[in-house]
Amino acid sequence: MPFHRRLACKLNYFQSIILMFAAVILIGAALLMLPISAQERTVTPFHEALFTATSAVCVTGLVVRDTASHWSAFGQAVLMVLIQIGGLGVITVGASFSLLSGRRISLSQRGRMQEAMSAPKVGGIVRLTGFVIRTSLMIEGIGALCMLPVFCRDFGVSGIWKAVFHSVSAFCNAGFDLMGTPDMPFVSLTAYRADPVINLTISALIVVGGVGFLTWDDVRTNRLCFHRYRLQSKVILAATALLILLPTLYFFCFEFKGSTLRERLLLSLFQSVTPRTAGFNTADYTSLSSSGRGLTILLMFIGGSPGSTAGGIKTTTAAVLVANAFAVFHRQKSPEMFGRRMEEKAVHDAAAIFTLYLVLSLTGAFVISTVETLPLSECLFETTSAIATVGLSLGLTPHLGIVSQGILIFLMFIGRVGGLTMIYAALSGSKSSVARLPQERITVG
Repeated sequence: MPFHRRLACKLNYFQSIILMFAAVILIGAALLMLPISAQERTVTPFHEALFTATSAVCVTGLVVRDTASHWSAFGQAVLMVLIQIGGLGVITVGASFSLLSGRRISLSQRGRMQEAMSAPKVGGIVRLTGFVIRTSLMIEGIGALCMLPVFCRDFGVSGIWKAVFHSVSAFCNAGFDLMGTPDMPFVSLTAYRADPVINLTISALIVVGGVGFLTWDDVRTNRLCFHRYRLQSKVILAATALLILLPTLYFFCFEFKGSTLRERLLLSLFQSVTPRTAGFNTADYTSLSSSGRGLTILLMFIGGSPGSTAGGIKTTTAAVLVANAFAVFHRQKSPEMFGRRMEEKAVHDAAAIFTLYLVLSLTGAFVISTVETLPLSECLFETTSAIATVGLSLGLTPHLGIVSQGILIFLMFIGRVGGLTMIYAALSGSKSSVARLPQERITVG
C-alpha cells in the first residue's frame, strides 16, 4: 500500500483535514516565494509568503503586501487558486478531481466529504458535491459577467481578470482585491463606494457563498416552500436576513452622514454584509465611531453559516445560544425554534465554540497589544478578523512584527479548519469514560 494511503488510514478525519490544509498552505507559500510571483521579480520573504498563503487558503483577506501592486499575474493566479481551494474546502476540491477522473469514491472518503460539507448523512454526498462544484463555478461566472462592464470601462482588457478574481474572492468570502497601487495600497473597493453594480454584485456573492451549500440544496429542492426546509436552513436564512437588515439600519442612521442618500445606503448595506466574512470594504474603518467598530467586531465574530465559504462562530451557533437563553428565561427544558426542539449536544457545542473563539481572540489581542504597544481595542479588531477569517483591518497588520503576524496566522488557521476540529484532532487518542461522577448543585448567575 502506498505511504500516503497508509498514513490516511492511521489518521482520523480531523487530523487529515488539518494536514491537508497545512500542506496546501505550505505549497502556496513556496510558490509565492518564487521571483516570478512578485512584480519586481524578487524573492518574497518566507514569513510574508506564508502569511499571504494562509490568508488565501483560510479565505481571510488580511495581507502584509498589497495584492495588486506586489504580486505579479502569476502570483495573483496562485492566490486565486488558493482562495478557490480554501473556499470550497480541500476535501471537496479533491473529491471533484476524483469524480472528473472517473475514480470510485470509497466509503471513508464519503464520510470525510460528509464532515467537510456538514451534511446530515452520507447518502447522496457525491451528488451534493457535484452540485456544489457546478453551482459555485456558475455563480462565480455570473458574478464576473456582472462586474465585467464596470471593470473593463475603468481598466480596459485587464478588467476581465479583475472581474474574475473579485468574483472568486467575493464568493469564497476571501476579501482579496486588485485595486491597490504602489502609491495607494490597501484601498480595497473604496473607489466604488457609490457604484451600485459593484456593491450589489459583491454583496450578493458574499451572501450566497456564506449561507452554506446545504441551504442551496434545500432551496433547489423545495423552491419557495419555506416550511419544507430543514431546521438548519430556516435558522440560517432567518439569521442572515436579520444580520443584514439591522446593521444596515444602524449604519444608515448613525454613520456616513456626509454622503449622498444613494451612497449612504450602499455604504450601509455593504458594511453590514462584508464583516460576515468577506473582508472587502468601501469605507475607511478608521473613520467609524467606536460603536460602529464594536458592531463590526460582533458581525465578524458571528460570521457566516456551517458548510459555507465563510468563517466565524457561525449563524447557527449564535442562534442556538440565543434560543437557549430564551429557554432559560421561560424555564423551558430545551431551546426551540420554528416548532422544533434542539438537541442538547447542539447547545453544548455552541457554548464550547463561543468560549473557544472568544478566549483565542481576546488572548491574541492581549499578546499583540503587549508586544506591539498598541491599543487593545484595535488589536481585538485584527484578531477577531483573523479568527473569523474576515480580512477587515484598521491598517495594523502590514506593520506588525513577525511574532504578531505568527499569532494572526495561527488564528486564521484555527478559524478555517475549526476550533473543535483542532481539539478533536489533538484529543483523538483519549477515551471518554462511561462512568458518571456524583452530581452536585452549583449556583450560576
